[in-house]
Amino acid sequence: MHDLILKNGTVFDGTGAEGQLLDIAIKNGVIAATGTDLGPAKNTLDASGHIITPGFIDLHTHYDGQVSWDEKLEPSVNHGVTTAVMGNCGVGFAPCRAEDRDKLIRLMEGVEDIPGTALHEGLDWQWESFPEYLDALEAKPRTIDIAAMIPHDPLRVFAMGDRAVFNQPANQADIARMETLVREAMDAGAIGLSTGRSDFHKSSDGDWTPASEAGKDELEGLARAVAASGHGVLQAVNDFDMVRPGETFDTEFDLMEAFFRAGEGRPGSMSLMERDFAPDDWKNIIRRTEELNANGLDISFQVAPRAIGAINGLNCTFHPIMAFPSYLSIASLPLSERVEKLSDPKFKAQLLSETPIQLSGDDSPVPPLVDMMIATFSKLAEKIFPMNMHEGSVDYEPSSESSIAGLARVAGVSVWEMAYDLLLEDDGHALFYFPVYNYTHMNYDNVLTMMRHPKALPGLSDGGAHVGTICDASFPTYLLAHWTRDRLARGKAGITLPRAVQMLTADGADYLGLTDRGRIAVGQKADLNVIDYEALSLGVPVMVKDLPAGGQRLLQPVTGYKAVIVSGEAVVMDDTVTAARPGKLVRSCAA
Repeated sequence: MHDLILKNGTVFDGTGAEGQLLDIAIKNGVIAATGTDLGPAKNTLDASGHIITPGFIDLHTHYDGQVSWDEKLEPSVNHGVTTAVMGNCGVGFAPCRAEDRDKLIRLMEGVEDIPGTALHEGLDWQWESFPEYLDALEAKPRTIDIAAMIPHDPLRVFAMGDRAVFNQPANQADIARMETLVREAMDAGAIGLSTGRSDFHKSSDGDWTPASEAGKDELEGLARAVAASGHGVLQAVNDFDMVRPGETFDTEFDLMEAFFRAGEGRPGSMSLMERDFAPDDWKNIIRRTEELNANGLDISFQVAPRAIGAINGLNCTFHPIMAFPSYLSIASLPLSERVEKLSDPKFKAQLLSETPIQLSGDDSPVPPLVDMMIATFSKLAEKIFPMNMHEGSVDYEPSSESSIAGLARVAGVSVWEMAYDLLLEDDGHALFYFPVYNYTHMNYDNVLTMMRHPKALPGLSDGGAHVGTICDASFPTYLLAHWTRDRLARGKAGITLPRAVQMLTADGADYLGLTDRGRIAVGQKADLNVIDYEALSLGVPVMVKDLPAGGQRLLQPVTGYKAVIVSGEAVVMDDTVTAARPGKLVRSCAA
């Protein structure tokens, strides 16, 4: 007697093979049989007209804080993710001494745009060491499986104290201490180690991240410790922005090369995206990485299936008029009162006559990108797009005609006036979409090139992070709906459905060294998605207040998931999260 049989679905097994009509039998949380006439079962789910895939693996999330208070792990679970990896970009909450908790909260608040008030109230701090952190994670029920990397920032603070955040190099004793802590974490089950060197990552106090100050000896030491454990991956985010005197793209990449080489063949990955102010860097990253792989390394690219875009609005973290003196005078008011003030024609005329002030700088958590965006808004308005709530869906590959600048031309007004008026729509809940990365040429040709690279891994969704700015945990749904269906229907180049499923499942499992998931085969973990492929769609993001201390975040409605199954239990049915909580902590293979 099986526990559950999925009947009559078209199965894409994660290997890249074409779909075939199969039944799948599940018993004790694993796939017991595939084929036809599989015998009796306690429960049956009819998947006629649907596709069945392995559960999706999201390699790049930031649920490090959210796992303390949230059993559901929305929004990732809503988009078919059954295993989420957190601890990316070098930020996280373990290891951590009691006296350093506030440092790490301010760091996460600034780097990943998670409200500090929510973190202060929601984190239960049932740990100090990284092994204790894993034990605390394991003790909590949740919908989906999670795995954790040991992040460089808290590791550095734990080993160096205040010197870690004041531009101090690590000495040999510091490095030795960090190596010991990394080995301890890896032996306890960390899935890998992450470091971050992004110029846009700053704490809520405006300080650079501790990891961004690390030198070659320190990075090599961390990678050596991972290599010595015999398992785990190395993950890095780096903007290669040449912000330090005397540095170039190649000198910064040399540092990454030293890091990965010290890993002695451990798999690694780097973020890969197209950036407007360094439009050829993604090609240089591929070129240099291919050279490393030709010489025995195993480095992949974490790529996004669409633009990495900031969502702007009066109720979001950022918006175009936030730096005007008149707006700053009302910024602390509730949304309804701000909308009332902004609706006054005299107030509008006064604000639009002003010059925006600079918001970023020393001791400011606002990244320089925001000031740049406001200062060049007249030009950038060509690629900032209203998200029309009444249309019920989002076009993530829009043309300039639908931009704020395009609408302003038709209306015969300035881009500032158009933006101002649009922000007031829907009682001030209107949203703009600004594709910061991956849309330099107003099309996805380069994104397709990145995704088709043999070392490409879907990533960078940042699930759980940038909660007032982005809503990219929907990446898996977008990869399936846009690239294998909608784009092809428009006569544009895309990705085949079997390959997209493989990218979202088996490729991630193989990279992480997880042999029990990522494919549909007898003996594999019963993590499965039953999807109404033709109905799969994304709605316009909405701001909800469901974080601790009344914090808010963006969530994106999705339709098309008949079932998301984790270890044989349905955690989503008909696009709604159920009461089932089968999710576990995934400890790496050696642990």
